[in-house]
Amino acid sequence: MTDLSTSTLFALFATFFAAGAVKGVTGMGLPTVAMGILGSLLSPLAAASLLIIPSFVTNVWQLLAGPSFIGIVRRLWTMMAGVVAGTLSSAYMLTGADTRLSTFLLGLSLTVYAVYTLFAKPYHVSPRHERWLSPILGTATGFVAGATGVFVIPAVPYVQALGFDKDDLVQALGLSFTVSTVALAIGLAIQGAFHLDGMTLSALAVVPALIGMWAGQYIRRAVTPAMFKRCFLTALALLGAEMMLRGVW
Repeated sequence: MTDLSTSTLFALFATFFAAGAVKGVTGMGLPTVAMGILGSLLSPLAAASLLIIPSFVTNVWQLLAGPSFIGIVRRLWTMMAGVVAGTLSSAYMLTGADTRLSTFLLGLSLTVYAVYTLFAKPYHVSPRHERWLSPILGTATGFVAGATGVFVIPAVPYVQALGFDKDDLVQALGLSFTVSTVALAIGLAIQGAFHLDGMTLSALAVVPALIGMWAGQYIRRAVTPAMFKRCFLTALALLGAEMMLRGVW
């Protein structure tokens, strides 16, 4: 990635600013938006590599900001173990030579997430089912993350259904995203795709991501989060559909 043009570098930084702004308004979405936009400019593998450090920094911030870290870890540790196992088992798909497959899968995961979030009705998971569902859905999340670099499906709908209050929900999602990011980095390293030059650019991308998060706080005052989220999810669904078509053709 050392030979990127000035225009490409500008696009990368603009992408992370936009992704940070979405996270600032909605409390989530930085990895998803970044993978969606970068996946249309670069290979999914290159996009996922650039995502590692900005995702880690912003999600650790989100994870440590809440009051219930230990309790949330105790409740979700089996899900997190599944995330790690699933990611490590599927990372070879993201690093494979066939970029069309990874592009199609990335587009599919973005489209499914956007459409589900737009139209699905809220539901609640009973505590008696949580013990066996957590490792299964954690593993499924990891498998999707390892194959596409996106770790919101099915983790986000599942965690939202566990009945956390508002602050604990934000912290629980921060835990899931942080573990997913670390597991993805380990998976890429095992596959020999974790390069220091890419990490330098990834580290620099933290700056526009944090500025974007700060700007998102101001955007929230001008546009309701619900309206902003609908517009962003609609755009994400269209972007995912385009990537699916590109992966097929």
